[in-house]
Amino acid sequence: MTEVKEKKVEDIKKEAEENIKCPVNKALYYIREFLAGPMCGKCFPCEMGTYEMAIRLQNIVEGMATEIDILSIKRIAANMIEASMCKKGKDTAKFIMEWMDAGVFHEHISGRCPSRECKAVIEYIIIPEQCIMCGECQDACEYNAIVGEKKKPFLSGYAPFEIRQKRCVKCGDCVFVCPTEAIVIVDVKTKETVGV
Repeated sequence: MTEVKEKKVEDIKKEAEENIKCPVNKALYYIREFLAGPMCGKCFPCEMGTYEMAIRLQNIVEGMATEIDILSIKRIAANMIEASMCKKGKDTAKFIMEWMDAGVFHEHISGRCPSRECKAVIEYIIIPEQCIMCGECQDACEYNAIVGEKKKPFLSGYAPFEIRQKRCVKCGDCVFVCPTEAIVIVDVKTKETVGV
């Protein structure tokens, strides 16, 4: 029988920093991995604090958080640094505080993810003026989220392709196949367009 090796908090932090751009997503990933592995659950500030942080970070990623969530995470982290009985709990709080210092937590509250990773606050849209109606995006979309008809030579009256937001899972497959870079990411609230 093979023994499963427990991850160290430093390894989880390294994984988060190497694989995720958004500091809020890094923090959420770290907390989930910490709860699944190295957390011992022997002291109340770490055990309850980590669970509460996970809920509040999930709210931020999903675009449902308020300023109170950020203040609560800071308070919980400060309590964990002071009162956790082991280095793992103290380090966890320090890592979360580090990511919070990046300043993007407040931007998430206003509905903007600068890294364009938090799917709840972004949308993929097609810029009609750039769309040549080739259908590459439609062929690439496994979720049938892109509607439109491929343009045929010598015919007119075609409407440009469009992404149905309720079907779109924001996987980004359509972006990679578009030959004219007509598909861009926008913030849901501000509709600010930023290229991928």
